[in-house]
Amino acid sequence: MISAVLFVSFFIFLIMGIPIGICLGLSSVCAILYSGTSLTIVATNMYSGISKFLLLAIPFFVLSGNIMAKAGISKRLIRFVNTCVGHRRGGIAIVCVIVACFFGAISGSGPATVAALGAVLIPAMIEQGGFSAPFSAALMATASSIAIVIPPSIAFVVYASITGVSIADMFTAGIVPGILMGVALVIVVMIEARKNNIQSSQKRASGKERWEAFKDAFWGLLMPVIILGGIYGGVFTPTEAAAVAAVYSIVISLFVYRELNFKEFINCVLKSAETTIQVMILLAAASVFAFILTSEGITVAIADAVLGVSSKKAVILLMMNIILLIGGMFMDGASLTTILGPLFLPIAQSAGIDIVHLGIVMVVNAAIGMFTPPFGLNLFVAASITKQPMLKVAKGAMPFILMSLIALLIITYVPEISLWLPHMIYGQW
Repeated sequence: MISAVLFVSFFIFLIMGIPIGICLGLSSVCAILYSGTSLTIVATNMYSGISKFLLLAIPFFVLSGNIMAKAGISKRLIRFVNTCVGHRRGGIAIVCVIVACFFGAISGSGPATVAALGAVLIPAMIEQGGFSAPFSAALMATASSIAIVIPPSIAFVVYASITGVSIADMFTAGIVPGILMGVALVIVVMIEARKNNIQSSQKRASGKERWEAFKDAFWGLLMPVIILGGIYGGVFTPTEAAAVAAVYSIVISLFVYRELNFKEFINCVLKSAETTIQVMILLAAASVFAFILTSEGITVAIADAVLGVSSKKAVILLMMNIILLIGGMFMDGASLTTILGPLFLPIAQSAGIDIVHLGIVMVVNAAIGMFTPPFGLNLFVAASITKQPMLKVAKGAMPFILMSLIALLIITYVPEISLWLPHMIYGQW
């Protein structure tokens, strides 16, 4: 009966439009009150849920991403990638995908990537590239979602804090799947360009032009290299890497690019604090929710129910994907991981599914959810930039959704795509 109170109250609060983090906390309190247990376990579990050194990476990564987004790195990345591939058929759309992947490795946020790049790239795809407005907006929304798969990613940090898996393993495992998703989008662009005979009006850039563009974008491109290289090289931990990234972004923004004034810096700090608070409230409330699930044996019961349907790994992964895709339509990546992670973990362990691979599958599903109707957040941001009706943008996203689902199936059923790079670097599995 306690489980019924927990889930029913959660969905009632969710339907009321209350933020997910608050829903988790309130429903947990309702279940605890019904059970007659002392409410002191709420404070105890909330504190233990966020008092982890690992989670210090979140505010630092958020701050570094916000600062670099304001530092003018987006226009420099666009210029550099444009000199490399802008002359090809559908070149400006290919530029959109590549730059979104690069910028995602800096910001770690899908909506932030849409906002930072969309104002420049969407009009360019429409006016210079010859693509339709819905297609252009949908591509921007879709490509930006890769930001939570390409490391560093807050969703990976959240998943690691819940499951106890290494952040370094998650970051390493996310590289190839992120690239695969980008390639899938480029294929859609090339098909669209060929179908509508879209040619690039841009001439091939000279070696000198490419070199100048590269030098201009160099300091922004160096940031993910420092972060990931430092982690994989054993120079610093992922949490220390986040602090290094924050300091690096401040130095580059103030003294190299010089496009960030003190007022904008303070705004970045405040915005980062707001985002961090939202994530921490979510994690704190989810720790209480997870405590009730575990203490009442709900996670074990769910695992037994799923395994009772089928013990085959392929079937279990398919069931997980269906649940994640539906959940991703309504929740962001951190929320999806926080809620379903504790439920899926025992199932994966019983079925012999690698925990790192499970994390990649969960985050890729969350990325697809960011551009899937009816509540794909990236679609709303892109539609607001182009002033296009949401329905048209959603329709334009359908080819990208289809291709992304194909990429998801490949990532799901070929775990080596996620695991071979960690194996090569760390010699595990």
